[in-house]
Amino acid sequence: MTTAQPAAEAEALAPEVRRAVLALIIGGIAAILDTTIVTIALHTLVIKLHSTVGTIQWVSTAYLLALAAAIPVTGWAEARWGGKRAWMAALLIFVAGSALCAASWNDASLIGFRVLQGFGAGLIFPLMQTLAVRAAGGRASSSLIATISLPLALGPILGPVLGGLILNWLSWRWLFLVNVPVITVGLVLAQRFLPAARPARGAPRARLDVTGLVLLAAALAGILLGLSNLSQDGGIGRASVLGPLLAGPVLLAVFAGWALRRRARKPVVDIRLLAVRSLGSASAVLFTAGAALYAGMFLLPLYYQQLRGETVLAAALLLIPQGVGSLVSRFAAGKLVGRLGASAVTIAAFLLAAAATVPFAFAGPGTSLWWLAAVLLVRGFGIGAVLIPPMSVAYHDIEPSDIPHATMNTRIAQQVGASFGVAIVAVVLQSLLIRGAVGAFHTAFWWAFGITVVAFIPALALPRARPAETLPAARTTETRPAAQLADNG
Repeated sequence: MTTAQPAAEAEALAPEVRRAVLALIIGGIAAILDTTIVTIALHTLVIKLHSTVGTIQWVSTAYLLALAAAIPVTGWAEARWGGKRAWMAALLIFVAGSALCAASWNDASLIGFRVLQGFGAGLIFPLMQTLAVRAAGGRASSSLIATISLPLALGPILGPVLGGLILNWLSWRWLFLVNVPVITVGLVLAQRFLPAARPARGAPRARLDVTGLVLLAAALAGILLGLSNLSQDGGIGRASVLGPLLAGPVLLAVFAGWALRRRARKPVVDIRLLAVRSLGSASAVLFTAGAALYAGMFLLPLYYQQLRGETVLAAALLLIPQGVGSLVSRFAAGKLVGRLGASAVTIAAFLLAAAATVPFAFAGPGTSLWWLAAVLLVRGFGIGAVLIPPMSVAYHDIEPSDIPHATMNTRIAQQVGASFGVAIVAVVLQSLLIRGAVGAFHTAFWWAFGITVVAFIPALALPRARPAETLPAARTTETRPAAQLADNG
């Protein structure tokens, strides 16, 4: 089989690829949901653990910081132990952290265990994407991306819904215990369906770029910490905001210099790959997509709870239409990318999501819930579709050995973009609430609209040709079997 096969054939996933993707989705869905499932429970945790809002906020912040710090480790872990073993180890770390979180006895223990859980999640996200592409022989077809990115798109939307349902009927500890049976099934499926290839015997063991890891992890932690603290009283003038926001970019620049000098030995994340048009443009789009997705996700539950006075459960249920729209878009976006190209579909999806954000900039306490449900359905369709095109073209000019580094670049871009989007709308909302909740939410939603509109600009640089036409000449030779691509060893 060659990579120059017809588009229709390229879109069909082989049975072994479907089984591998199923194992990855089941194993990763809990970690994806857990990125947002706890956000709706912060008030409950303050009461149950006799804590304060400022302290409990670290339950989310510590998780996200650990998640970001773990992303650069995945390429080394896969090269050192093989994709299957690295994946199962990541699941075990995550489920161990989940069980310990459920057993927490105070706020400090919960925050500490969330660090362990977040580290496991940080390994899971990029490995999930990398192993899916490897299982498909290095080909990131739009149908594969639509399938593997389904939980990535639905997680931020359905996480608060699941959290609301759990809190309404069960103890807060079930926010974490629910992960145990899901991960257990994921481990069984991974053992059965993921290729068992390992680095070749006698091959030199991959060495971890410790200096690069420390620099990049500290840079990402500084940027994300500064952005997460930006909405607190005092704004950018506070030491907890200004310090990390100054240190983060400086450390990132130092890491870039370090990474570019390591020519013979690869750095922990190979940023030179960003010079490849397909990956560089896709990473830029995923940064803006993360900002647009999470800005809306931050505002919508607050609108229903604070402005309309809905309960946690009611607010969670009212967000379901957005999840339905995102789910429906998975069946259409992959085919549209094949027909229209990644750039056109991405721009259309961003503009659709932006248009569906405008009604919330006019919505008040008495706005029809049916009308808003219809709007959320449309917004979910746009947001859900926007992730598929950049992810499907990101690997077009990337060699199989560089797939893990390509994935890490895209994941880091999306993670930082998400924090950036949330920080902007949180600052706007917090600064204007004193003047009135209705006006504050209207302005914040206008900012979310602006972020979504601006977000489509990087999409102009995406390859315009259809995926079947943009496969690199360097990879038109016979594709190695998927089992041989399970590792880069």
